Amino acid sequence: MADREKLSAYARGAGAATLKSGNALVDAVGRLVHAAVDRVLLSDDRVTSAAEGRRRLSGQEGTEELADKVQRVVVLATPVVRIAARGAKFTRLPWAMVASSSVSVGLAVRTGVREIQVLSSLVAHRIEQATGQPADPRLVEKVAVDLYLDPKRKPDLTNDRLRLVRLTRKWVLLGALGRSTSKRAGKALDAADKLDGGELAARWVASA
Repeated sequence: MADREKLSAYARGAGAATLKSGNALVDAVGRLVHAAVDRVLLSDDRVTSAAEGRRRLSGQEGTEELADKVQRVVVLATPVVRIAARGAKFTRLPWAMVASSSVSVGLAVRTGVREIQVLSSLVAHRIEQATGQPADPRLVEKVAVDLYLDPKRKPDLTNDRLRLVRLTRKWVLLGALGRSTSKRAGKALDAADKLDGGELAARWVASA
């Protein structure tokens, strides 16, 4: 198993143990996602295509209005990264990762939040265009997170639970390793561009 895969496997175990004793980190990510999506939906500005979404993500627009919530995630995530790194059982331990974890995780979280916001805007556009009604914020949030984590998978609307543990691991672990989420975000935008907004809204109501 490659070093990165070994670290990933250990980090998942360490993260699970940490969250079992206290899910503050996952809760913080959840609050951040809620606030990010709600802020998008309070505006009439919508991303109308995957191409437009990519253009917005390539710009310099930030998430300063969510800075306090982003910082809360980073503060809670840094010890988790360090615990995972200390316990990783392979020879070439990336000590530089431990030293720079706060900075790299912070960048990953800020980037990830912006990706979720742009994706949410496109999801909302597809639903609103099809139904002629404002999109349900929790439906938008659910679909956006599902697509962000797995662009090839049809969003599961049988319950409204967000896959926050997986999202937390993605941002924290990829951030610690300096990995980009831009490719996955692009695929998620492409998937959102093909959504049948009317069908989504109908399934959401039926599952309520």
